[in-house]
Amino acid sequence: MATALIPSPPPRQTKYQGARISTASMRGSSRFLSINGKSVNTPVVLASMAGITNAAYVLERAAHVGAAFIGGFSLDAASQEASKKMAEAGRIEFFGGFEEIAAELAMLEGSDVVIGLNLRGSNPEAYAAATRAFGTDVVYEIDAHCRQQPMIDAHCGESLLHNIGVLCDIIRVLHAKGVCISVKMRAGVTDDRLLARKLWVAGADILHIDLMDTGYTRLRQIRNSCPLILIANNGITSPERMMDMFSHGADMVSLARSANVPTLQHLDRSIRVISEETGWYNAPKQLCRGGDIRALTFCCMPVKQCPLLPTLENLGMDCQDYLALKQGLTVNSSLSQGDQTCFGSLAWCCKSSTPCMFRDMVLKSLPLPKTEYMAMKRELSAGIVEKIFADVPTDC
Repeated sequence: MATALIPSPPPRQTKYQGARISTASMRGSSRFLSINGKSVNTPVVLASMAGITNAAYVLERAAHVGAAFIGGFSLDAASQEASKKMAEAGRIEFFGGFEEIAAELAMLEGSDVVIGLNLRGSNPEAYAAATRAFGTDVVYEIDAHCRQQPMIDAHCGESLLHNIGVLCDIIRVLHAKGVCISVKMRAGVTDDRLLARKLWVAGADILHIDLMDTGYTRLRQIRNSCPLILIANNGITSPERMMDMFSHGADMVSLARSANVPTLQHLDRSIRVISEETGWYNAPKQLCRGGDIRALTFCCMPVKQCPLLPTLENLGMDCQDYLALKQGLTVNSSLSQGDQTCFGSLAWCCKSSTPCMFRDMVLKSLPLPKTEYMAMKRELSAGIVEKIFADVPTDC
């Protein structure tokens, strides 16, 4: 489908909607995040597994997940024929088309889990037809992940990562329908940073990333390339592994084969405790300790040689702009106070887990609990990131 035939999309909004910081607004803010206009109860997600992840599977695990992608479902003749070949080779597949999907969604009505449909199709119209059938209440996840040969031959799945123009056409068509769009992808297939930017420009809302064996390095690269919601996937079965993902850019983590109830329960309970104790469940590591660009919220003034200076240079932001941005976002808030701190205000102070007697004296004198301090740092981070990604790139 030629790009010229694609309808004009509705106005774009980034994930981050920064504003000046308000303690009152932070006290009423969501603990985790929202997807498709719905608050997510926990940042633990069920990933799709063809022939397995259906409504019954989700409902059995609903108490410990915030979102779930059912499917994958094959939408058109080419993908359905590929599913048939895969089933004949011994894989489990879903069959039944739109009627089956509708029946699954009906079973999930009333659940507080955010539901997405993992979909496989060879052309934009197949996805457009799905939006006409299921509306805007679900997330539409483009399967650019499946690497089974019949699906590749049908120009679906991972084939789309080698035909990014087609993938972006699908995203543009879905975006024009006003639906929430996720792209399930595998890291390391192509240039992840450029791919993330292209998918952002086309209109994606979520990148659901199978990190394979790459760990958080590629996740951090993607986080620094786009303002989209990021779901990290693959081998995340312990709180330690989960926190590695959160501290390097993930907004959520997903599980597939390991998504048994005890594991989900363990992850869910762990992140709820961390959120309650810290005030920012996926706070990044500080920039000087390998954090992503969200960590600019913790950086001090640019007065010494440290990772802040090359980070600002890479972002095309000079030091004066950085100073003015943080000062403007924190004016008249508690973060603007703190004469006793190293640089005269909490705006330049570090993460609450880093020992600092001067910061802690100011927090005690205000008084401002560390959880609220971190929640305000989270909002400051959102404002900084929104400024960084304010201009949608035209060079990709």
